[in-house]
Amino acid sequence: MASVRSGGRRKTAVAVKDPAEVVRVCARLADDKKAEDIIVLDLRGLMYVTDFFVIASGGNPRQLHAIQSAIHQEMSQRGVRPIGQEGTGQDRWVLMDYGDFVVHLFDPDSRRLYDLELLWGDAPRFEWQTPPKKRSRAKTPKPPQAE
Repeated sequence: MASVRSGGRRKTAVAVKDPAEVVRVCARLADDKKAEDIIVLDLRGLMYVTDFFVIASGGNPRQLHAIQSAIHQEMSQRGVRPIGQEGTGQDRWVLMDYGDFVVHLFDPDSRRLYDLELLWGDAPRFEWQTPPKKRSRAKTPKPPQAE
């Protein structure tokens, strides 16, 4: 599927209303499939071709495929189609390009080799996890004292 230029940036064929929310969904799906070291880099203002990288690791080819399938299925249900995918038949690095965001799924060795976090070290990390709920610090009642 060819990319569409709009305002100087590549876009998916179906516009994503809120790319930030969609990358959170992708990261959560990877987390649901037990991906490790999930990070999202916010590339807005740093890169011309995309706004976010979702980067995650899978321990084996089967896990990488499961993560890729879960993300692909959810994005398809939302009407978001990739511009391109690479490495889906391999077992080291899967790249899913959705225009506004790119998902990188690595085996641990490839992740260390390509080290996108170092390459894009100036990019801020984007918080994808739901903020933890604050627990109330209610005082526990004291037991009655014996007389």
